[in-house]
Amino acid sequence: MLRINNDISIQDWEMTEQFVRASGAGGQHVNKVSSAVELRFEAASSPSLPEPVKRRLKRVAGRKWTLDGAIVIQVQDTRSQARNREIARERLKEMIEQALVVPKKRIATRPSKGAIRRRIQAKKQRGEVKSLRGKVTPGEE
Repeated sequence: MLRINNDISIQDWEMTEQFVRASGAGGQHVNKVSSAVELRFEAASSPSLPEPVKRRLKRVAGRKWTLDGAIVIQVQDTRSQARNREIARERLKEMIEQALVVPKKRIATRPSKGAIRRRIQAKKQRGEVKSLRGKVTPGEE
C-alpha cells in the first residue's frame, strides 16, 4: 500500500510492476539482471482518487499518461531492483501530491488611475528624451 496522505492511499492491486533489463553502466551485471522497474498505475479507474484529482493528475503526468488512463513510470537510476522500485513509488506519490493541490482562481484586476497616469507620464518623458536625439544640422553647433 502506498500512503499519500490521511485520506488517500493507493492499494497494491491498483499498481503493477514489471522488471526489465536496464541499459547503461554495470558491466556483465546489466546483461543478466532485470533491475529496471516499470510501474503502472491505473489512475483513471482508481477508486482511491476523486475525479478532480484525476483530472489534475492527467495534466501533471503529461506524457506518462497513456491513452487507456494509466500512468507508466520507468526507473533505471540504480543497479538495485529494490531501490529502483522505491524510487518509482516515490515519483508516483509526488505526482499525486501535486495533483492534490487545488489551483487558486485568478481574480481579474485593473491598474489604478494613479498607476495609469504615472505610466503615461513616464512614456511622455521618455519620448521627449528620444526626440532630443535628432540629427544635428551643420548650423546648430
